[in-house]
Amino acid sequence: MKVYAINGSPRRNRNTAILLDEALNGVKEAFAPGEVQTERINLYDLKYTGCKSCFACKIKDGKSYGKCAIRDDLYPVLEKLATADGIIFGSPIYYRTITGQLHSFYERFFFPYMTYKIGYPTLVENKMKTACIYTMNVTEEEMLADGYREHMKLFEMFLEGYFSKPETLFAHNTYQFNDYSKYVCETYTAEEKESYRQKQFPIDREKAYDLGKKLL
Repeated sequence: MKVYAINGSPRRNRNTAILLDEALNGVKEAFAPGEVQTERINLYDLKYTGCKSCFACKIKDGKSYGKCAIRDDLYPVLEKLATADGIIFGSPIYYRTITGQLHSFYERFFFPYMTYKIGYPTLVENKMKTACIYTMNVTEEEMLADGYREHMKLFEMFLEGYFSKPETLFAHNTYQFNDYSKYVCETYTAEEKESYRQKQFPIDREKAYDLGKKLL
């Protein structure tokens, strides 16, 4: 079996990446050695665009029918994901939603599966398991009060429509800077952030691990 973690963060070793790695550790723990392969894919390491509306994926009897035809760094990734047993998506939240890099990814990931037949059935045959891990600077109360969930749910809606209802994990009030004294930041203090992180982030890591362990 194969499970992939898609890191939609520009940071390769910070909050989102750490939680994705914990989730993959949980996946591996759930099976005997060698039964499952895992890989984290960092989107910001790749050169690609969103959908270009070439519609090659919709050409009747075309060689790219049902799959993206754009030959860039994302092409081999999409080939891998087509046969995945599970995918865990991770993203920091920018302006109440997932990063632009992850949004461009999912345009390319979802659209080839969509058809213009009556009722818009999809071409998906592999109903893989999915999950979403979100990291954000705001508290849970702020997330719910300011409409963050409505924006994030759009991504989850498409995942459920194409593959499966995703499990979700939210990491709130995350630590952003290595040295807060270097930045203009008056809304909270480094001490407040550090105190919260010391208490909460180990719990978030454990939740990510459990999410992965129960994914398949």
